[in-house]
Amino acid sequence: MNIVCLLGSPREKSNSSAIAKRFMDTAEKLGAKTDTYLLNELKYRGCQACMACKTKLEKCALKDDLSRVLAAIQDCDVLVMASPVYFGEVTSQLKACIDRMYSFLKLDYGVNPSPVRFAPGKVLVFALVQGHPNEKLFRDVFDRYDYFMKWWGFKESHLIRACGVFEAGAIETRRDILALAEEIARKVCSSKSTTPVNTN
Repeated sequence: MNIVCLLGSPREKSNSSAIAKRFMDTAEKLGAKTDTYLLNELKYRGCQACMACKTKLEKCALKDDLSRVLAAIQDCDVLVMASPVYFGEVTSQLKACIDRMYSFLKLDYGVNPSPVRFAPGKVLVFALVQGHPNEKLFRDVFDRYDYFMKWWGFKESHLIRACGVFEAGAIETRRDILALAEEIARKVCSSKSTTPVNTN
């Protein structure tokens, strides 16, 4: 099993990164191949809307640090996205990467029942951390991206969400969240199911 993790926080040792690390460490112990990318350390631009990925190439035309990340995402079995919530959204680092994933879509993606350039069956794991304790706020962040990934043929999606976590290192006191990250890692790595599942 090949797992790719995207860390959206600008801080290497952020709370969202700690959740992702617990997931990835658990998965690696279970035999998974893991690759983690701290997006803030990479040099890349957002989507330029040049449409070259639809008219000239079958991949993003931009050549920068994100090129290898996009290639890794295309080949992975499990995609982990981790981010704090900034102004009701994932960080700009992660959002720019997601926008560049537009290059995965085929020219006729609007009508094609298989709209993306990779086989269906990937698994999404989304780790979100927000300072505000109200769980009703910003719930739509996961829902929106989950919608697109399901359209792309992702077979499962899992949410690991921590609310009321603001100070650096505060996630270490949330044993329930870290235990959930381990539990989902074990479930993903042992899953033989092809039935779409949404645990959130």
